[in-house]
Amino acid sequence: MRFSVFGAMAIVLSGCASRSGLVEADIISTPSEYAQLVDGVYTLPAVDISGVDPAMLRQRVDYTTNEPVGTIVIDTAAHQLYLVEGDGKAMRYGIGVGKDGLAFAGTATIRRKAEWPHWTPTKNMMNREPARYGHLASAMAGGLGNPLGPRALYLFQGERDTMFRIHGTTEPETIGRAVSSGCIRLINQDIIDLYSRVKIGSRVVVIQGGRAVSS
Repeated sequence: MRFSVFGAMAIVLSGCASRSGLVEADIISTPSEYAQLVDGVYTLPAVDISGVDPAMLRQRVDYTTNEPVGTIVIDTAAHQLYLVEGDGKAMRYGIGVGKDGLAFAGTATIRRKAEWPHWTPTKNMMNREPARYGHLASAMAGGLGNPLGPRALYLFQGERDTMFRIHGTTEPETIGRAVSSGCIRLINQDIIDLYSRVKIGSRVVVIQGGRAVSS
């Protein structure tokens, strides 16, 4: 199945000077991209993408930016994440944005990558929804029921952990939407793909409301 998606997104970064031009996309995410996937001891279920906005599916797009190859650019307002590839191209992924994902804007560096990560809800999450998260204060082991999904990327500024994460999700239907909790979530098959392309030390630019504040 193939779609054509045309969109325009103007990105203005204060201090980072990244700009995007007209985006023309050819979706390369056939249903097989979201099929059942065996990953180590776990088997990820297939994702039904029939009701997903085509713009939220993994795809290579035309993308003009001043950012170097390997940079991740996250536009929370558009619910999209770009991995800069060079030659005017980027891989684009649809994202869900949680309240914690709106708490950070600017630049950071990926200092840690984890497969099937453990997860501990933030104090804010436990305060907002104690019935849902309070019993997890001592952390939840990695696995199919873990909200971080099969992979997580951890963002730092210098030696400081920003507590900002890019991760998978147990709720693929929330991709393209604002959600109550978490940071930046991708479909599990997409976070595995992104994880495989990203290196420790990669630069991340997070845009809130069309602007990023350089840190």
